Amino acid sequence: MKHYGRYILAALAGAVLAVFLLWPILEAIRQAFVTRDGVTSFWLLHVFRDATIRQWLLNAAEVAVVTTAVTTVIALPLAVLADRVQFRGKTLALALLMLPMILPPFVGALAFQKMFSYHWGSVNLILAALGFEKVNFLGSGFRAVVILEALHLYPILFLNATAALANIDPAMAEAARNLGASRWQVFRRVTLPLMRPGLFAGMTIVFIWSFCELGTPLMVNYVDVLPVKIFNGLTELDTPTRTFAMTFVLLGSSVGLYAMGRVLFGGAAGAMAGRASTASQQHQAGWLGSGLCWLAFGGVTFVAIVPHIGVVLMSVTETWDNTILPSAYTTRHLLEVFRDKGTWNAIVNSLRYAGASTVLCAAMGLMVAYLVVRLRIRGATALDSTAMLPLAVPGLVMAAGYVAITLPGSPLAALGPTRNPTMLLIIAYTIRRLPYMVRSVSAGLQQTSETLEEAAQNLGASRPQAVLKITVPLVMSNILAGGILVFSFNMLEVSDSLILAQTQEYYPITKQLWTLVSVGTTRNLAAALGVYGMILLTSTLILANILLGKRMGALFRV
Repeated sequence: MKHYGRYILAALAGAVLAVFLLWPILEAIRQAFVTRDGVTSFWLLHVFRDATIRQWLLNAAEVAVVTTAVTTVIALPLAVLADRVQFRGKTLALALLMLPMILPPFVGALAFQKMFSYHWGSVNLILAALGFEKVNFLGSGFRAVVILEALHLYPILFLNATAALANIDPAMAEAARNLGASRWQVFRRVTLPLMRPGLFAGMTIVFIWSFCELGTPLMVNYVDVLPVKIFNGLTELDTPTRTFAMTFVLLGSSVGLYAMGRVLFGGAAGAMAGRASTASQQHQAGWLGSGLCWLAFGGVTFVAIVPHIGVVLMSVTETWDNTILPSAYTTRHLLEVFRDKGTWNAIVNSLRYAGASTVLCAAMGLMVAYLVVRLRIRGATALDSTAMLPLAVPGLVMAAGYVAITLPGSPLAALGPTRNPTMLLIIAYTIRRLPYMVRSVSAGLQQTSETLEEAAQNLGASRPQAVLKITVPLVMSNILAGGILVFSFNMLEVSDSLILAQTQEYYPITKQLWTLVSVGTTRNLAAALGVYGMILLTSTLILANILLGKRMGALFRV
């Protein structure tokens, strides 16, 4: 590709990101400061002055802090165990550890309430039968949100922690041991500081994710948090300025933490890669050791999938009142998913939205990754950071931005949530999942030699021909893996779906789920719809893991 051609391509990629990523964000910010009376900072200051709004913000921050702490307690010991010990069935144990990612926690909350309620929940009925006191797992909703989010997000931190451990030179630990340090001292003073960049990266994503989580608090009725209040404001016909001011605060908190992680640890994480001078020495566990390892990995996995098991049970329940397990079963709800006009229409809509967005995401991801990794244009860092921005910008903020650019009177008002939001949802899904595709394709390009592409050019092929006929086939597994993840996550996208689809004709699966849950008599039908989503995500996650292997952890790093 000629010198000017690469910058035309870069300008095209930059224009797409500017229009569909930066513009909505900036418009959401503008709406926080601009009213009919002109520019004002009143509403932003009001967010911090109003004691009630401050409490909503503090509640969201508390959820994020506690969730991140619980997630770290779960994931870090497992990551160290996986790095240091080779035991029988380890591959299977690690694959099962990823199972909690197969279902959004807001769907798992449906069964969590059923199984853990104080009076008639299955778990408390078991405790009562064994002679123990019942436990108030749900409380005000805070505990339920933390538990559900921690059990959903610990795989992300686990992937980052294991990747960080793999980049540490074992010779450093051996040197410390030779100098008389105990294993605990080696871990605390050598291993933990060296893995801090990767660990912080995972913790950042977990914190931002839980801080901005919308679906789970809605499902467990823990509504006094900032994301839920923003959601309520965005779904009003005339979105108040206060809502956009709260959105700006949420955005500032998330992007600030993301930027801090990039500045403090971004370079360190990259510098550590490939430093190991010796292979990591893993302890080969015997039958007893393997059993103990399985107890750790299997125990965490089982606890994490209990809500998923509950969703399956609810989907086949005919009668489940005051008993540990359903007293009567039926397949009616599973079949009703395809018979009910609303649920079937939601499945078709989600397939359309997710399919179209995956194709667009693959094209855009390949373009950005090639510009950054292969062509190494000036401004590559800025382009890469912009493409990664959706990892730091909450889906709730992005949805608020799309609402802002489609307000009545805007040129894009016809695409608004109350009209026909098809294109809006496809664009939103594409931008939200672009980082996963860019990371996946970038990993493939970094591991594919440029010499084959150069050889094709020496034989007379143009760079575009060499890219399409040589490079793309070589990184096709990465494109497929990224596409699988993008498609599956978009099928069950929460924030964009709940906010941008306000007309039932255009509801995707998650919006239809929320509608069904809101009606007490259709909760089992919602569970059945969730089961099909769980099956879809299970199969796609397994495929992505097979195609990417250990590189899958790179998709979840800031």
